[in-house]
Amino acid sequence: MTVLQPQTAPYPPLMPFDAGFIKVDDIHTVYYEQSGNPAGAPVVFLHGGPGAGSSPKHRQFFDPAHYRIIIFDQRGSGQSTPAGELRNNTTELLIQDIEMLREKFGFLKWHVFGGSWGSTLALAYAIAHPNRVASLSLRGIFLMTQREIDWFLYGVRAIYPDAWQQFMKPLKEDERKDVLGNYYMLLTHENYDTRLKAAQHWAAFESFCCMLIPRPQMVEDAQDPAHSLPISRIEAHYFLYNKFKPEDHLLRNIDKIRHIPAVIVQGRYDVVCPIETAWDLHKAWPEAEFVLVPEAGHSAFEPTIASALVAATDKFRTIPLK
Repeated sequence: MTVLQPQTAPYPPLMPFDAGFIKVDDIHTVYYEQSGNPAGAPVVFLHGGPGAGSSPKHRQFFDPAHYRIIIFDQRGSGQSTPAGELRNNTTELLIQDIEMLREKFGFLKWHVFGGSWGSTLALAYAIAHPNRVASLSLRGIFLMTQREIDWFLYGVRAIYPDAWQQFMKPLKEDERKDVLGNYYMLLTHENYDTRLKAAQHWAAFESFCCMLIPRPQMVEDAQDPAHSLPISRIEAHYFLYNKFKPEDHLLRNIDKIRHIPAVIVQGRYDVVCPIETAWDLHKAWPEAEFVLVPEAGHSAFEPTIASALVAATDKFRTIPLK
C-alpha cells in the first residue's frame, strides 16, 4: 500500500479531434469523442454515476502526446440519447457498448480508466474481456453491493445529517423506511415537475458529499435538469434492478484479471464510496497497487486524487500494446 500526496498535475485542457454518435440498439444512441494523439495508445474513460456523464476535464487525466483518449457517455447519460432512459439500460449492455466502441476503432487492446461507478464498470468489463485490457486505473471503488447502497441512502447521515435531511424532503416520514423504492416512484413519476424535484434533491445530496470540503457551487450546478435527472434516475434504476448475482461477483472473479497491471486510488475520507470497499478489493487483489490519498474525499477533481490518477496513467505509458 502506498500512502502519499502526489504532486503530478493534470494535463492542460484539450479539444477532441473527433466526436460522434453510435446507435447501439433501437432505443439508445451513445456519444463518443477522441482526443490526444490519433496514433497513440488507446485508453477508454468510464464515467461515474451511473448516469453522471463525461466532462471535458476528464481528458486531462491522460498525457495527450502518448494516449488516444476515448471518452463516451453511457446509455442515458451526458450527450447520449434519450436522456435518462431506463429501458435497455443494464451493466451487461454497457459492457457490450464498450466492446462495440473498441471494435469500431479497431483496437486489439486498450487501457481502461474508471472512477466510482466507473470503477465498477471497469472491473466488470475487464472480467468479461480480460484479454482486451492493458491496464486498469481505478478510483473511489464501488462494487454495487447492498451494503454500499444502504450506506449512501442511510449511513451518510451519520456524517452529513444536514445534507441527509435535505435529501429526505421529497419523502414523507413513513416513506423513509424505503428510501430507494419511494424515491424511484418519484423519479419515474408521470409528472415532470415531480420527477425534477426529486432528481434535484438526489443530485444535490450526492454533490454535497463528494468533496472533502463541500463546495456550494457543485451543489448548485447539480440542480441543472440535464445533470440531475439522468444521474438520479439511472442510479436509482441500477441500485434497484442491476445488482450483481451473486452480489460479490467482482471479488469472486478477481483471478480473471489478477495479471492486469492496476492502480487503485482511494481518498481516505471518501464518504460516497467509503474506504472499506477499496480495502476489500485491495485484500482480494494485492497485486494491484493501492494508493491511499490522505486529506481527500470522493471526487476525481480533489487535487490530490487528480494527481494520483495522472501518476497512474503516466505509469502505464510504459506498457506496450503490440
